[in-house]
Amino acid sequence: MTIQVLNGPNLRRLGLREPQIYGSTTYPDLERLCAEAGKRVGRSVEVAQTDDEATMLGWLHAAADAGDPVVLNAAAWTHTSVAIGDACAMLTAPLVEVHISNVHKREPFRHHSYVSAHASGIIVGCGVDGYRLAIEHLASLGVS
Repeated sequence: MTIQVLNGPNLRRLGLREPQIYGSTTYPDLERLCAEAGKRVGRSVEVAQTDDEATMLGWLHAAADAGDPVVLNAAAWTHTSVAIGDACAMLTAPLVEVHISNVHKREPFRHHSYVSAHASGIIVGCGVDGYRLAIEHLASLGVS
């Protein structure tokens, strides 16, 4: 079983986009961080990013069908997409919602999540280290 690490819009721009909020870690750095975390806990990890909501829905459907646990940073879709929330409801293995910044200290529209109701855990404001924490948590659940 593979831990799916799925990233929504604009996350490929890490390191370039608002570094005062998202830090200087680049997207390739994030991919390496996730792969290394997976190796440390003995789990296969697949990392993907899309700016296309339909693609994200397809990935969530595939994870549901495969029974794969998911680390999801749905980015702006977190706050706007009922469809992403509905796809998360279909997941059959644990889901951890991750946000690099503390969304609760930002604009009010970011305080609501269509993902959270379906997540077994939520990590916000820990920077990209939140991904490592999510992978370690999923591995600790013994989901296989």
